[in-house]
Amino acid sequence: MASEADEESLDLFQEPADFYEPEKQATFASHQLLSGKELKVRLVGHNPLWGHFLWNAGRTISAYLEERSGELVKGKTVLELGAGAGLPSLVCALSGASQTVVTDYPDAELIENLRYNIEHCELLPKPPRIAAEGYLWGAPVEHLMKQLSNEKGFDVLILADLLFNHSEHGKLIKTVELTLKKSSASRAYVFFTPYRPWLFEKDMAFFDLARESGFVVTKTFEKVMDKVMFEEDPGDELLRRTVFGYELQWVT
Repeated sequence: MASEADEESLDLFQEPADFYEPEKQATFASHQLLSGKELKVRLVGHNPLWGHFLWNAGRTISAYLEERSGELVKGKTVLELGAGAGLPSLVCALSGASQTVVTDYPDAELIENLRYNIEHCELLPKPPRIAAEGYLWGAPVEHLMKQLSNEKGFDVLILADLLFNHSEHGKLIKTVELTLKKSSASRAYVFFTPYRPWLFEKDMAFFDLARESGFVVTKTFEKVMDKVMFEEDPGDELLRRTVFGYELQWVT
């Protein structure tokens, strides 16, 4: 029987060193807004940080926040971590957020692509109240806070399909601690799909760590998608089709 360490290594986020073909072209993906309009985002051609996919949790949390934008987004400040193409942040900026900061690992291609999506989104108000920044989870957040008028923290945090990276859970929680405004109304929205069902418990360990760090954790959402993202992947298909949504808030 394979050890736990072996199972950890057999995942969809690892590929052979010679897997990547050079100079893959960027692709585009579309998301339909409640208005019926199409929001198009550019995805990087290929990236070892997986920014070349529009993940199910990103699509789902975008719809979730837009549908509830009057309560959850309008007039609020928003920070997205590990954003990829930045779809949820763009939707928040379109839904009346007072300021949105969309971030990903400080890789030049990823951040340039986020800025491209902001600059080429014709639906955004002028000037757009959204900025893209590179950010390494767990690092100082001063440059993120400078995007705010009061620098007391963000009302809304978005974490979409980030929990697969088990070794980074502590750094993610640290970032939530540093950036989520200390208010009973502030929320961190954590949406994810267990693409590796045999490691589901390790995904869920993030929430145990959040509780230990002083957050109230509430499950608020579950949706089974029509199909899996990766047909050839192993493991329970129902789990691989399911998006789970949780909220973190400060203990009051």
